[in-house]
Amino acid sequence: MEKNIISVRPMDIRDFADGKHRITDDRPYGGGAGMVMKPEPLAGAVRQAREQMPGCRTILLSPQGRPFKQSVAGELSLLDGLIFICGRYEGVDERIYPYIDDEISIGDYVLTGGEPAAMIIIDAVTRLLPGALGSDESADKDSFSDHLLEHAHFTRPQVFEGESVPDVLLSGNHGVIENWRRESSLMRTLLKRPDLLEKAELSEKDREILKRWCEHIGRVISD
Repeated sequence: MEKNIISVRPMDIRDFADGKHRITDDRPYGGGAGMVMKPEPLAGAVRQAREQMPGCRTILLSPQGRPFKQSVAGELSLLDGLIFICGRYEGVDERIYPYIDDEISIGDYVLTGGEPAAMIIIDAVTRLLPGALGSDESADKDSFSDHLLEHAHFTRPQVFEGESVPDVLLSGNHGVIENWRRESSLMRTLLKRPDLLEKAELSEKDREILKRWCEHIGRVISD
């Protein structure tokens, strides 16, 4: 925000609610536990936001939305702006959906409100914008950018509690280092998130590396 790469402005939906108490939620028709966010304040807030920022995508943060992934962050980073509706209580009145362009969930769990989810998406999207990071290459090589986890990292000291930095990283041979990092990335994905490999673009060499590691893991387990 200090670099003017993004600007963030919260809107209080109570400013768009009628009555002395500016109520923004009410009991659900048909009975049941919890409260539902009323449509009038939400619609009023979205209308004003769109007037101030035409062309922005309006996103409802909800457990029912499409899963938020790195690819979604990349998609959103290309847009001119975003309007977030932070869901609360049991949800929003169904009649607000004509005002919604997209519905996103950050995971299969329930939060008290959508504000933390909005912050997560803002952070993930912002770091993909030009100038947000010290190096644009950092975002390109992040975990999930190519459906693989990032490779192992080491820094000073060279030896910590008897364990040394791999010799290959000290060799100065950038080609060999890149090969090591690729294998490290494949190995970590295989061990920690094998589900990601189904979508990853793998070369024949990558597949050979994975096959070798699978055989190694199988031997370790059988031993």
